[in-house]
Amino acid sequence: MQLFILVFATKKNPTGKVFKIRIMLEKISTKAPKGITKESLKEEFEELIVRLQKLQCALYAENKRSLLIILQGMDASGKDSTVKHVFGKINPMGVRVKPFKKPTPEEYSYDFLRRVHKHAPAFGLIHIFNRSHYEDILVPEVHNILPNDKLKRRYDYVNGFENLLTDHGTVILKFYLHISRDEQVKRFQRRLTNPEKYWKYDPADISESKRWEQYIKVYEHIFKKCSPGLPWTIIPADDKWYRNYLIAKQVVEVLEKMNPKYPKGYFDDENNRREAEKALEEYKNR
Repeated sequence: MQLFILVFATKKNPTGKVFKIRIMLEKISTKAPKGITKESLKEEFEELIVRLQKLQCALYAENKRSLLIILQGMDASGKDSTVKHVFGKINPMGVRVKPFKKPTPEEYSYDFLRRVHKHAPAFGLIHIFNRSHYEDILVPEVHNILPNDKLKRRYDYVNGFENLLTDHGTVILKFYLHISRDEQVKRFQRRLTNPEKYWKYDPADISESKRWEQYIKVYEHIFKKCSPGLPWTIIPADDKWYRNYLIAKQVVEVLEKMNPKYPKGYFDDENNRREAEKALEEYKNR
């Protein structure tokens, strides 16, 4: 059995831990562990969001590194909702969200990473990819669009791309939102019955979901082949509140390890501080 690094949440370890295993998604729960309730995590989640706001401001001000968050998952797994509930309250100056849909004819005419690379975060920013360059492995492999040798090279290109971003100072977090087929059906049903969700319905979602087993198999292959130094986090996503908590917690933990600092800026020189205080005093007494 081949081993590789993966991060996921378990009942005994609800916030996630690094394990060396061969992942099988069907053996990982899609639900919150028994005994953990939305109410029991509410206060901590709110504290995490406040902490996230402060860390994001420091990262933006420091302007030396960046954070890229990749959200992948089956249709209706909650990628849009995660963006809204986890990142919706941070300063919009410091965050960008980019959804990646089916490539346009123009995008098809370039290499597959071009449309992604131009949305990589600059220093100080948090970028969130709602789907990502992994779609350019998933879809061709499930639909048998590319020959095996080209698919194999795409794995290498993705690894190289992520290593390039890392070398440039971008920290990468990759989340797979893990839902059950039963939960997916419930969410599709709401898109048919709730007028506020009509806009989300796409007939292709259901047709693609009929290939569930194929997509799961390719995802498991991605976890094994892509960037061993940048492991995936498998997020139980049937319970939205638990999904939001786990992602917020890991993002905050990573930002705390990055430990961004507010720069002194103009006041790095003490003489500049005294001059500024003098100028302000003169202005007050104008």
